[in-house]
Amino acid sequence: MSEPDRSTDPEFCALLLGSYHKLVGSQLEPAGLFSADAARWLYQEAPFAVLAHDTAADPVFSYANERAQRAFGYDWAEFTALPSRLSAGPQSREERKQFLSSVRRDGFASGYRGLRVRKNGERFWVRDLTLWNLVDAAGTYRGQAAVFREQ
Repeated sequence: MSEPDRSTDPEFCALLLGSYHKLVGSQLEPAGLFSADAARWLYQEAPFAVLAHDTAADPVFSYANERAQRAFGYDWAEFTALPSRLSAGPQSREERKQFLSSVRRDGFASGYRGLRVRKNGERFWVRDLTLWNLVDAAGTYRGQAAVFREQ
């Protein structure tokens, strides 16, 4: 069974934005946006890239807004089939894995800088990245998400 399309899913957006607000202590979305409007804004209009991956042993991306898709060169279908470890080149994967583990333990981290790889093999830097755990209202860990504003 394939993953649902979460590109503008209000429920997934609420998980992503709510977890960010709870863990980081600020909000990503403009004040006054709710539900479907926030989901559409985050996917289509946000001035930053947002990614999320699931809880599989080898996590797969479950969300990538349009800015993230442009940064990495994948469309929605390609991104949401991609193991998230492949967003980093082989030489950067251990550092990335350690960063993800520390966030899994601590809830979130900000200020990360790392080398990533586009679909075409070109390398680029993500800077000022914040990574946080996705935790639902019942306290269940649902994956991790990242936002970066520069590249």
